[in-house]
Amino acid sequence: MLVQPKELDGVLLVDKPRDHTSHDVIARLRGKLKMKRIGHAGTLDPMATGLLVVLVGKATSMSQYIISLDKEYTGTITLGVVTNSQDADGEMVETRPVPPLTSEQVTATMNTFLGDQYQTPPMFSAIKVDGVPLYKLARKGEEVVREPRFIRVINWELTRFAPPELDFRMRCTKGTYVRTLAHDLGQKLGCGAHLSALRRTATDKLNVAQALTMEQIEALPLAELGKHLLHVRDVVPSLVV
Repeated sequence: MLVQPKELDGVLLVDKPRDHTSHDVIARLRGKLKMKRIGHAGTLDPMATGLLVVLVGKATSMSQYIISLDKEYTGTITLGVVTNSQDADGEMVETRPVPPLTSEQVTATMNTFLGDQYQTPPMFSAIKVDGVPLYKLARKGEEVVREPRFIRVINWELTRFAPPELDFRMRCTKGTYVRTLAHDLGQKLGCGAHLSALRRTATDKLNVAQALTMEQIEALPLAELGKHLLHVRDVVPSLVV
């Protein structure tokens, strides 16, 4: 017996493509599943790829718990170029020469970002002030005071040293703007920087290796797609299920 769209409930792991907003992914899934009760647990910027945890049906009620789980990323930072959005999607606002750095110097500077801290969200973000997303104000050239947010950088490892490019692996808490850390790292290194690539590889124990691409999802019959939904009890810490 075919599973009807209205019966689908659970967690779907999606490998988000580049140049898609998280909302774009949800819109495509609503078209596929023919249901509106779908959301995600943790936004990815359009430039970023990787694990988007999608909640279907009754699982949407567990959003706050899944969003709170730690995240893991890999990515690339480009030194010497600063953008207004702190990533490759923004406009270049400054260039500086890259000093003769060593991998040890970069690693030592990365280590200064480890631990608990407060981070000021970038202007190019979806955070709302008086009901208006910050990115809309930023596009008008406006800047407003943003409330710093508590974050924790659990691990930040340099995986490839090829100036002006630096590849890294990071584990951090929810709400961390990796592109802001990339920007701030560039400032500390004295040459500026921006985030030129980002991929979310995990949310807690959920790994992008388990995820389906949008092409795979759209090619699957609904009955088959339903088999890829995880039960929420396998995702959410047992104390809240």
